[in-house]
Amino acid sequence: MSGQMLSRPVPRADVMAIDAYVPGKSGAPGAGKVHKLSSNETPIGPSPMAVEAFRSVADHLAVYPDGSASRLREAIARRYGLDAAQIICGNGSDDILSLLAHAYLQPGDEGLYTEHGFLEYPIVIRSAGATPVAARETALKADVDALLSKVTAKTKVVFLANPNNPTGTYLSFAEVKRLHAGLPAHVLLVLDAAYAEYVTRNDYASGIELVATSENVVMTRTFSKIYGLANLRIGWAYGPAHVIEAVNRIRGPFNVNGAAIEAGIAALADAAHTQKAVAHNDRWLPWLTERLAALGIEVTPSVGNFLLLRFPGDGGRDAKAADAYLAARGFVLRAVVAYGLPDCLRMTIGTAEANEGVVAALTTFMKGKGGA
Repeated sequence: MSGQMLSRPVPRADVMAIDAYVPGKSGAPGAGKVHKLSSNETPIGPSPMAVEAFRSVADHLAVYPDGSASRLREAIARRYGLDAAQIICGNGSDDILSLLAHAYLQPGDEGLYTEHGFLEYPIVIRSAGATPVAARETALKADVDALLSKVTAKTKVVFLANPNNPTGTYLSFAEVKRLHAGLPAHVLLVLDAAYAEYVTRNDYASGIELVATSENVVMTRTFSKIYGLANLRIGWAYGPAHVIEAVNRIRGPFNVNGAAIEAGIAALADAAHTQKAVAHNDRWLPWLTERLAALGIEVTPSVGNFLLLRFPGDGGRDAKAADAYLAARGFVLRAVVAYGLPDCLRMTIGTAEANEGVVAALTTFMKGKGGA
């Protein structure tokens, strides 16, 4: 016991080393109508079936939900042809990522991710007492060789967002399999496929097949993006039975609420609504890419429902100035300085009005004719 008397409780030093996650801005003070394009929320909104299912729970708020989210897991299993016993649900996929980190990492271990990977990865790694290690990317894309070069005897978990947020880039299934083949059998590969439903490339796979044929791969998914249920916080994972069993031992007993369970089941059943969201994205993603690139903004090719925009920086045309200029006109984008991308903004694919409005505003901004 230390001889020094403490005046108050002191958290672990590694907890205080964590840079807290800061969500995208929700508002633009002083602007009239606000278009929130900072959190990759769907402009289509949730399925009307999901909304009705949510409302159906109103008369049962005093009753605990099913602690294992059995009906939701079964609905997911039917949708993807999986074993419900190998699915776990959580309070958003962030919850699942944290549970995996705490189940498989401890002080002295290392958790690996890519340099522009989702900010939650270093947070959950540090929260488990382990050390986060970032592997360089090549052209804002995960590099399998760079990841494998960072694997040491201390590496226990590798987090890979595919597609990646905030870049929108992805690894082909062949490259994901090459990464997996290069990892020691005791290292857990976590494939974060939050945006999988938006990807229409033939060489992409979310990870279901790899999980089904491996003992050390987990795929995480979310209802927050294409299903439009971000407010309800529903995430899920598919993994080997032994991994699901371990995570179930430490998850909260009621970590998915009843309204989320019912809305999630209904959302899965409304395939037409999901297809509508994909069609909207397929229309506007290339449209925005082409028009923004024509303005002199570097647009990273994306397969998600968002775009990473790199501003030239000359003549005051930098990301910070563009952010302020857009916000003053009601267009809220995501600054990505925390991702190591200070000259970039991330833009969610929004409504037609929002998309056209951003292009019009940036057309003036890039010409240097507008003040903030």
